[in-house]
Amino acid sequence: MSVRELVVLGTASQVPTRHRNHNGYLLRWDGEGILFDPGEGTQRQMLRAGVAAHDLNRICVTHFHGDHSLGLAGVIQRINLDRVPHEITAHYPRSGQRFFDRLRYATAYRETVGITEAPVDTDGPLARTDGYTLQARKLSHPVESYGYRIVEPDGRRMLPERLAAHGIEGPDVGRIQREGELGGVSLDDVSETRRGQRFAFVMDTRLCDGVYALAEGCDMLVIESTFLDEDERLAVEHGHLTAGQAARVARDGGVRHLVLTHFSQRYTDPDDFERQARAAGYDGELTVAHDLLRVPVPKRR
Repeated sequence: MSVRELVVLGTASQVPTRHRNHNGYLLRWDGEGILFDPGEGTQRQMLRAGVAAHDLNRICVTHFHGDHSLGLAGVIQRINLDRVPHEITAHYPRSGQRFFDRLRYATAYRETVGITEAPVDTDGPLARTDGYTLQARKLSHPVESYGYRIVEPDGRRMLPERLAAHGIEGPDVGRIQREGELGGVSLDDVSETRRGQRFAFVMDTRLCDGVYALAEGCDMLVIESTFLDEDERLAVEHGHLTAGQAARVARDGGVRHLVLTHFSQRYTDPDDFERQARAAGYDGELTVAHDLLRVPVPKRR
C-alpha cells in the first residue's frame, strides 16, 4: 500500500527551543524516504517519530547553515551502523562540498553503506525514478541555497461510463490500457489524464523566481516562514520569508496544502502564523508545523 506523507522532525530556525528541534523533514513517497535538511538532533527525532535509517533513500540539503545540516554526521553514521542494505543518494549545493565532506567524516566510524554524492550546481532535474522526478531551483540566501521539487508523472484515469458505452469490461480494460487501442476504440476515448502529484520543499530564502517556480501547482508546499509580517525588514536582511509572503506564494501558485515551518525563537504563539497566512489570502489547507507531526499529502483530485 502506497503512503505519501510528511513526517516533521524539527521546526526551529537558528536556535532550537524547549519545544522545537532544529530542522528535519522526512517525505514518505510510496516505498521511498527522502530526508530534507537534517539539523542537529535529527537522529533522536527520527527515533521519536518511528523513522529508521532503513527508511531513507535520499538526503536533500538546501544549504550548509548548521540548523539545516549539523545532523548529517549522526544520520550518516547511523545509516552505516544499521548497515542499510540499499544505496543512499545525497544532494546538496556543490559550493558546500567541503562542509559535506567534514560532516560525512566528522569522526571515526566503519563505512558499510554506499552513499552516492550528487551535488547540485544548477536548476533542473536531479534524478528520475519510476515514481517521480526530483528537481532543484536556486534560492536567495546569504549562502548558496536550493529548493527541491518532486513531480510524479501524469497517468490515466479510466472512465467507467465511457468503458460501458463502448462495451469494454473485464480483462479488456487492462488490454486497452496496455495496448492503447481495442476494436477501434482508443485509450483517449475511455480515459482522461490523471495529473501527477507535486511536492516542494523551500527553506531559507527571500522572495525570488525560484520560490515561485518550486511552488507552482503543488499539492503540498513545505516552506519557511521564519518571521511574522511586522518583521519583514529583518526577513529581507537575513534572507528569509514572512508568514504572509509564504502564504501569497502558495495562493498565487495554486498550492493545495501549505505547511509553514522554520520559526524564529522570538515568537511564542504559533497561531499568529496561521492568522497572517489567512490574512494574505490563502484559503487552502494550512498547517503550522510542530515537531513530530505527520501530514498526509493530499489525495489526487
